[in-house]
Amino acid sequence: MTNIAGRVREAFRGDQRIDPDALIARLDAVRRFLTAVDGLLPDSELVPAHTLVERAGTRLALSRDHTVVALAGATGSGKSSLFNALARLELSPVGVRRPTTGVTHACVWGALEGANRLLDWIGVLPRHRFVRESALDADDETALHGLILLDLPDFDSVQRSHRLEVDRLLGLVDQVVWVVDPQKYADRVIHDSYLREFHRHRDVTLVVLNQADRLPPAELPRVLDDLRRLLDADGLTGVPLLATTAIDPAGMVGLRTALEQTVAERQAALRRLAGDVDTVVAALDELVGSARPAGGPDDTAVGGLNRALAGAAGVPAVTEAVEQAYRHRAGAATGWPVVRGWRRLRPDPLRRLHLPGPAGDRADPAESLVAATSVPDPTAAQRSALGLAIRAVADRAAADLPAAWPAAVTSAARSRLGDLPDALDRTIAGTDLGLGRRPLWWRLVGGVQWLVTLAAVVGLGWLILGYALRALGLPALDNPMVGQVPLPTLLLLGGLLAGLLVAALTRPVVRWAARRARRRAEQRLTAEVARVGEEYVLAPVRIVLASYAQARDALRDAARR
Repeated sequence: MTNIAGRVREAFRGDQRIDPDALIARLDAVRRFLTAVDGLLPDSELVPAHTLVERAGTRLALSRDHTVVALAGATGSGKSSLFNALARLELSPVGVRRPTTGVTHACVWGALEGANRLLDWIGVLPRHRFVRESALDADDETALHGLILLDLPDFDSVQRSHRLEVDRLLGLVDQVVWVVDPQKYADRVIHDSYLREFHRHRDVTLVVLNQADRLPPAELPRVLDDLRRLLDADGLTGVPLLATTAIDPAGMVGLRTALEQTVAERQAALRRLAGDVDTVVAALDELVGSARPAGGPDDTAVGGLNRALAGAAGVPAVTEAVEQAYRHRAGAATGWPVVRGWRRLRPDPLRRLHLPGPAGDRADPAESLVAATSVPDPTAAQRSALGLAIRAVADRAAADLPAAWPAAVTSAARSRLGDLPDALDRTIAGTDLGLGRRPLWWRLVGGVQWLVTLAAVVGLGWLILGYALRALGLPALDNPMVGQVPLPTLLLLGGLLAGLLVAALTRPVVRWAARRARRRAEQRLTAEVARVGEEYVLAPVRIVLASYAQARDALRDAARR
């Protein structure tokens, strides 16, 4: 037995000590991960992480001076016998009826008061709590002070409530002692459903082959070797494996030594939580991976989005109206004054869209800040193009992300789709289209037109006056001559011809300037529409990408040991 105790101490020598501060930092990293992915990933995938954070916080806040060790095993493995043998009292019922253990029993070494809060959290009823203190023990039990030993129900019980209770408690205890017997040590249920799931908790797992006294001495090593092979296949390489018998005190030395070592180290709770973090991080790693996403969608996708937004906002219709409005206003400013009034009777093209009207029109001081326009609603094709462009943005942005994230990116890209029409309309209405000021050359040409018109009017009036005087028999006016042409006639005909010539020369300049105004308005509108796309589509996508980066970094911190 001395050799057994030595092997146990070697297995539990505590070389891999857990720094409490480092563990708390890892748990905080898991909490940061959950904050980063809140609302982005399916809640069902995050339940273990939420459970870990909650349980770890509670366990660390409770007694650090107590170590909770559970005896878990199948029906007939002798758990209760081991429990009683370790306590050296008949605390848990033992019998031939199966299942024998229907509720969890707890034995506390030391004062019960210090362990009550921990037992309340674990869920052991007060009537099933016992204290291992006796004046007859002297100092025999001192080495186990701080131990809370649990006798769990049988995990293979025919009663489902027993199995659920075992599963619940296995997630709360600090260390588990798996009890198997020579008849059922290779049972598939314990290996597939339990032992294999504890491969990340090797530091707080112990396996005992109980009832070893039932095996011939020559068979015991063979059975232990076979059990070790099965444990290695379960991923529990290096986990201590002991042979025990509850009917012989010498057969309990190894297990008792292991428990004393565990209690002395005060590391079981920390190691259990560290193993829980490893398990959760391994599961979450599939959701995050190691991809480093770009800061947002590429230029091609953004360009396609801006074009689709411009189409849906009616930018082509507005820019066409800008060109027409420029021609209309330029004609009214540079045309022959006689027909300017007729031009003003025609509605300004921008007025029809409820956009800023002619410069100097003070009918509505807030005209440039109209809340809504009459720009035609987007067609079905334009709406479809916008939907495809938004989808392309999401697909490009999520191209390198794990499978769980593209849906979140797409949802973010479409999250404000319902607000886009009003936002685009407000943007179109509030954009300065560049027609608020009259160019200087309009005034110059307009002044020339007024001069030639005035000359024509003077010439016409002069001629009318001369005819009137002759008709009344009065002395006729002496009309100066310019060459062979009377001055009044020259003024009239020269004014009319000059007006027509100025109008003819101005017309191509107006067309060129109108196209230039259209391009300028298109640039301004496209830039403003792009800002809407940035706010309503790209910004939510970038927020999700930033959350992914935060989640990836947090999980990387949680994985560090």
